[in-house]
Amino acid sequence: MRGVDGAQVEAHLRNLDVRLHGPARSKAELLTEARHALWDAVEAYQADGLSGPDAERRAVDEFGSPAELVPAYQAELAAGALRGLAVRGLVVAAVLIVAGDLTWQGSSWSQDGPRPPAGYLLLSASVNWIWAGVALLAVVGLLALAGAARRGRPGLPPAARLAGLGMTGLLAVGAVTGCALYAWSLNLWDAALTWPPMIVGLVAGGAAWFSLGRAARTWLLATR
Repeated sequence: MRGVDGAQVEAHLRNLDVRLHGPARSKAELLTEARHALWDAVEAYQADGLSGPDAERRAVDEFGSPAELVPAYQAELAAGALRGLAVRGLVVAAVLIVAGDLTWQGSSWSQDGPRPPAGYLLLSASVNWIWAGVALLAVVGLLALAGAARRGRPGLPPAARLAGLGMTGLLAVGAVTGCALYAWSLNLWDAALTWPPMIVGLVAGGAAWFSLGRAARTWLLATR
Protein backbone atom coordinates (compact mmCIF):
# COMPACT_ATOMS: atom_id res chain seq x y z
CA MET A 1 0.00 0.00 0.00
CA ARG A 2 1.23 3.45 -0.87
CA GLY A 3 2.82 5.60 1.81
CA VAL A 4 2.42 3.03 4.61
CA ASP A 5 5.43 1.56 6.42
CA GLY A 6 3.39 -0.56 8.82
CA ALA A 7 5.22 0.69 11.93
CA GLN A 8 2.03 1.56 13.82
CA VAL A 9 0.30 -1.70 12.91
CA GLU A 10 3.28 -3.82 13.90
CA ALA A 11 3.79 -1.90 17.15
CA HIS A 12 0.15 -2.51 18.02
CA LEU A 13 0.52 -6.22 17.28
CA ARG A 14 3.67 -6.43 19.40
CA ASN A 15 1.79 -4.87 22.32
CA LEU A 16 -0.84 -7.56 21.95
CA ASP A 17 1.76 -10.28 21.57
CA VAL A 18 3.54 -9.59 24.86
CA ARG A 19 0.24 -9.53 26.78
CA LEU A 20 -1.18 -12.79 25.43
CA HIS A 21 -0.33 -16.25 26.75
CA GLY A 22 -1.46 -19.57 25.36
CA PRO A 23 -0.79 -22.26 22.77
CA ALA A 24 1.75 -20.93 20.28
CA ARG A 25 -0.23 -21.93 17.21
CA SER A 26 -3.50 -20.45 18.45
CA LYS A 27 -1.76 -17.25 19.48
CA ALA A 28 -0.08 -16.94 16.08
CA GLU A 29 -3.44 -17.45 14.34
CA LEU A 30 -5.09 -14.74 16.45
CA LEU A 31 -2.32 -12.26 15.69
CA THR A 32 -2.43 -13.13 11.99
CA GLU A 33 -6.17 -12.47 11.92
CA ALA A 34 -5.62 -9.17 13.73
CA ARG A 35 -2.92 -8.18 11.26
CA HIS A 36 -5.17 -8.92 8.29
CA ALA A 37 -8.03 -6.95 9.85
CA LEU A 38 -5.78 -3.97 10.52
CA TRP A 39 -4.36 -3.91 7.00
CA ASP A 40 -7.84 -4.24 5.49
CA ALA A 41 -8.89 -1.21 7.53
CA VAL A 42 -5.80 0.76 6.47
CA GLU A 43 -6.54 0.00 2.83
CA ALA A 44 -10.18 1.05 3.23
CA TYR A 45 -9.25 4.35 4.87
CA GLN A 46 -6.73 5.06 2.15
CA ALA A 47 -9.42 4.43 -0.43
CA ASP A 48 -11.51 7.06 1.40
CA GLY A 49 -8.75 9.58 0.87
CA LEU A 50 -6.67 9.45 4.05
CA SER A 51 -2.90 9.58 3.79
CA GLY A 52 -0.91 6.46 4.61
CA PRO A 53 0.10 7.43 8.19
CA ASP A 54 -3.37 8.80 8.97
CA ALA A 55 -5.07 5.67 7.61
CA GLU A 56 -2.78 3.49 9.68
CA ARG A 57 -3.33 5.58 12.82
CA ARG A 58 -7.10 5.50 12.43
CA ALA A 59 -7.14 1.74 11.79
CA VAL A 60 -5.12 1.12 14.94
CA ASP A 61 -7.27 3.46 17.06
CA GLU A 62 -10.54 1.93 15.92
CA PHE A 63 -9.30 -1.64 16.19
CA GLY A 64 -9.04 -1.23 19.96
CA SER A 65 -6.35 -0.88 22.58
CA PRO A 66 -4.61 -3.90 24.11
CA ALA A 67 -6.55 -3.30 27.33
CA GLU A 68 -9.79 -3.65 25.37
CA LEU A 69 -8.74 -6.62 23.23
CA VAL A 70 -6.68 -8.80 25.55
CA PRO A 71 -9.52 -10.12 27.79
CA ALA A 72 -11.46 -11.64 24.89
CA TYR A 73 -8.34 -12.89 23.12
CA GLN A 74 -6.94 -14.35 26.33
CA ALA A 75 -10.20 -16.15 27.10
CA GLU A 76 -10.05 -17.76 23.67
CA LEU A 77 -6.44 -18.81 24.20
CA ALA A 78 -7.25 -20.20 27.65
CA ALA A 79 -10.04 -22.28 26.12
CA GLY A 80 -7.62 -23.65 23.55
CA ALA A 81 -5.02 -24.40 26.22
CA LEU A 82 -7.58 -26.26 28.32
CA ARG A 83 -8.77 -28.22 25.30
CA GLY A 84 -5.21 -29.33 24.57
CA LEU A 85 -4.57 -30.30 28.20
CA ALA A 86 -7.88 -32.16 28.47
CA VAL A 87 -7.31 -34.19 25.31
CA ARG A 88 -3.80 -35.18 26.40
CA GLY A 89 -4.96 -35.97 29.91
CA LEU A 90 -7.83 -38.09 28.64
CA VAL A 91 -5.62 -40.08 26.27
CA VAL A 92 -2.88 -40.69 28.85
CA ALA A 93 -5.41 -41.61 31.55
CA ALA A 94 -7.16 -44.08 29.26
CA VAL A 95 -3.89 -45.76 28.29
CA LEU A 96 -2.65 -46.00 31.88
CA ILE A 97 -5.92 -47.29 33.27
CA VAL A 98 -6.21 -49.95 30.57
CA ALA A 99 -2.57 -50.96 30.16
CA GLY A 100 -0.85 -49.75 33.32
CA ASP A 101 -1.16 -53.07 35.16
CA LEU A 102 0.77 -54.79 32.36
CA THR A 103 3.90 -53.12 33.72
CA TRP A 104 3.76 -55.27 36.85
CA GLN A 105 2.91 -58.62 35.23
CA GLY A 106 6.41 -60.00 35.76
CA SER A 107 6.62 -59.04 39.42
CA SER A 108 7.07 -61.62 42.15
CA TRP A 109 3.62 -60.93 43.61
CA SER A 110 1.97 -61.59 40.23
CA GLN A 111 3.47 -65.09 40.17
CA ASP A 112 2.15 -66.52 43.45
CA GLY A 113 4.89 -64.82 45.42
CA PRO A 114 4.39 -62.89 48.67
CA ARG A 115 2.00 -60.00 48.36
CA PRO A 116 3.43 -56.49 48.69
CA PRO A 117 2.69 -54.39 51.78
CA ALA A 118 -0.79 -52.98 52.28
CA GLY A 119 0.57 -49.47 51.85
CA TYR A 120 1.90 -50.37 48.42
CA LEU A 121 -1.47 -51.80 47.35
CA LEU A 122 -3.21 -48.67 48.61
CA LEU A 123 -0.80 -46.44 46.70
CA SER A 124 -1.30 -48.50 43.54
CA ALA A 125 -5.07 -48.24 43.83
CA SER A 126 -4.84 -44.49 44.47
CA VAL A 127 -2.91 -44.00 41.23
CA ASN A 128 -5.75 -45.62 39.29
CA TRP A 129 -8.33 -43.46 41.06
CA ILE A 130 -6.30 -40.32 40.36
CA TRP A 131 -6.18 -41.10 36.64
CA ALA A 132 -9.89 -41.86 36.65
CA GLY A 133 -10.41 -38.42 38.18
CA VAL A 134 -8.21 -36.83 35.52
CA ALA A 135 -10.24 -38.52 32.79
CA LEU A 136 -13.54 -37.41 34.35
CA LEU A 137 -12.43 -33.78 34.70
CA ALA A 138 -11.05 -33.82 31.15
CA VAL A 139 -14.45 -34.91 29.85
CA VAL A 140 -16.22 -32.26 31.96
CA GLY A 141 -13.90 -29.57 30.63
CA LEU A 142 -14.35 -30.61 27.01
CA LEU A 143 -18.14 -30.78 27.38
CA ALA A 144 -18.23 -27.34 29.02
CA LEU A 145 -16.17 -25.85 26.18
CA ALA A 146 -18.34 -27.54 23.55
CA GLY A 147 -21.51 -26.32 25.25
CA ALA A 148 -20.24 -22.74 25.39
CA ALA A 149 -19.30 -22.87 21.71
CA ARG A 150 -22.77 -24.15 20.75
CA ARG A 151 -24.37 -21.29 22.65
CA GLY A 152 -22.19 -18.80 20.81
CA ARG A 153 -20.16 -17.92 23.88
CA PRO A 154 -16.53 -18.50 22.90
CA GLY A 155 -13.99 -18.40 25.67
CA LEU A 156 -13.61 -20.16 28.98
CA PRO A 157 -16.83 -20.88 30.94
CA PRO A 158 -16.56 -21.18 34.75
CA ALA A 159 -17.23 -24.93 34.70
CA ALA A 160 -14.37 -25.46 32.26
CA ARG A 161 -12.04 -23.32 34.36
CA LEU A 162 -12.85 -25.32 37.50
CA ALA A 163 -12.38 -28.60 35.62
CA GLY A 164 -9.03 -27.42 34.29
CA LEU A 165 -7.77 -26.32 37.69
CA GLY A 166 -8.94 -29.57 39.27
CA MET A 167 -7.30 -31.60 36.53
CA THR A 168 -4.03 -29.70 36.96
CA GLY A 169 -4.08 -30.38 40.69
CA LEU A 170 -4.77 -34.08 40.16
CA LEU A 171 -1.95 -34.29 37.63
CA ALA A 172 0.44 -32.84 40.18
CA VAL A 173 -0.70 -35.38 42.77
CA GLY A 174 -0.52 -38.12 40.14
CA ALA A 175 3.07 -37.25 39.28
CA VAL A 176 4.13 -37.58 42.94
CA THR A 177 2.20 -40.81 43.59
CA GLY A 178 3.30 -42.33 40.28
CA CYS A 179 6.98 -41.69 41.02
CA ALA A 180 6.55 -43.04 44.55
CA LEU A 181 4.86 -46.19 43.24
CA TYR A 182 7.57 -46.78 40.65
CA ALA A 183 10.37 -46.27 43.18
CA TRP A 184 8.67 -48.56 45.69
CA SER A 185 8.28 -51.22 42.99
CA LEU A 186 12.00 -51.11 42.27
CA ASN A 187 12.66 -51.59 45.96
CA LEU A 188 10.31 -54.59 46.20
CA TRP A 189 11.26 -56.23 42.94
CA ASP A 190 14.98 -56.71 42.26
CA ALA A 191 14.51 -57.62 38.58
CA ALA A 192 12.30 -54.62 37.83
CA LEU A 193 14.94 -52.71 35.86
CA THR A 194 15.52 -55.68 33.56
CA TRP A 195 11.82 -56.36 32.95
CA PRO A 196 10.97 -54.94 29.46
CA PRO A 197 7.45 -53.69 30.36
CA MET A 198 8.92 -51.71 33.24
CA ILE A 199 11.50 -50.16 30.92
CA VAL A 200 8.88 -49.36 28.28
CA GLY A 201 6.62 -47.99 30.98
CA LEU A 202 9.36 -45.72 32.26
CA VAL A 203 10.13 -44.32 28.80
CA ALA A 204 6.50 -43.97 27.75
CA GLY A 205 5.56 -42.50 31.12
CA GLY A 206 8.36 -39.98 30.92
CA ALA A 207 7.26 -38.85 27.48
CA ALA A 208 3.64 -38.63 28.61
CA TRP A 209 4.52 -36.56 31.67
CA PHE A 210 6.70 -34.23 29.60
CA SER A 211 3.79 -33.62 27.23
CA LEU A 212 1.31 -33.17 30.07
CA GLY A 213 3.68 -30.87 31.93
CA ARG A 214 4.04 -28.57 28.93
CA ALA A 215 0.29 -28.54 28.36
CA ALA A 216 -0.41 -27.82 32.05
CA ARG A 217 2.12 -24.98 32.08
CA THR A 218 0.55 -23.44 28.98
CA TRP A 219 -2.90 -23.75 30.53
CA LEU A 220 -1.84 -22.14 33.81
CA LEU A 221 -0.15 -19.24 32.01
CA ALA A 222 -3.22 -18.76 29.81
CA THR A 223 -5.70 -18.72 32.68
CA ARG A 224 -3.83 -16.90 35.43
